[in-house]
Amino acid sequence: MSLEQLEVHESHGGKLAVYRHDSAETKTPMTFSIFLPPQVKSGKKLPVVWYLSGLTCTHANVTEKGDYRRACADLGLIFVAPDTSPRGETVPDDDAYDFGQGAGFYVDATEAPFAENYRMYSYITEELPALIAANFPVDMTRQSIMGHSMGGHGALVIALRNPVYRAVSAFAPIVAPSQVPWGEKAFTGYLGPDRAAWVTYDACALIAAGHRVPDILVDQGMADSFLTNQLKPELLQATCGNAEQPLTLNLRTCYDHSYYFISSFMDEHLRWHAARL
Repeated sequence: MSLEQLEVHESHGGKLAVYRHDSAETKTPMTFSIFLPPQVKSGKKLPVVWYLSGLTCTHANVTEKGDYRRACADLGLIFVAPDTSPRGETVPDDDAYDFGQGAGFYVDATEAPFAENYRMYSYITEELPALIAANFPVDMTRQSIMGHSMGGHGALVIALRNPVYRAVSAFAPIVAPSQVPWGEKAFTGYLGPDRAAWVTYDACALIAAGHRVPDILVDQGMADSFLTNQLKPELLQATCGNAEQPLTLNLRTCYDHSYYFISSFMDEHLRWHAARL
């Protein structure tokens, strides 16, 4: 697969670049950003952190507002931020912000008309890693994953289902999508009305069914307008407690759902990942 470079910027001694490529999974062009820290100049392969963004976002949100590059440069981490869904005039969409383009929910859709393009789970877990490994100095034995909101949901599910990831963390994740309006809408549209099909994309359900990771780090702002109806971190806390799944849940007073919140604790998350990579 060929890469088209759209941007490149020097930052903290490393390079931030944005690329586009044609995806076999989504059957559309897909865009991602990648930060290569200065340690790539040594010729050694470096660990990689995957970052999954939330509803309405693209790769650009964390790339421009996430404040991760200094920490990645200090720690020698490659940081990859993909888009949240397929896009284009021929890709099925919806007028609402929480479904369709910008809201792929990191699932492989099975329902028409979305099944043709909305294959974000396979794109994130198979196609994009293969592309990155073929083109950049990544040590694929040292991968971790993190995300925000819908991307936090994706990061938790992907880590729980794929032991290749050494660490997983999230900012304000949707921890039990089968039990909240965002997830119920998305799963019905992408996966159909049979809730049995939803279990493999629900972090709390996966943990209850026996899936495990070494530990989980979650930060949640207590002034988050989505806290009560959509995020429900108490469900993850209870599920992890019952399953003896290690969880560190930081409840941050006065912080909201924005990148002001994410950038405030990004450094802590990356250092936590680096210690496990």
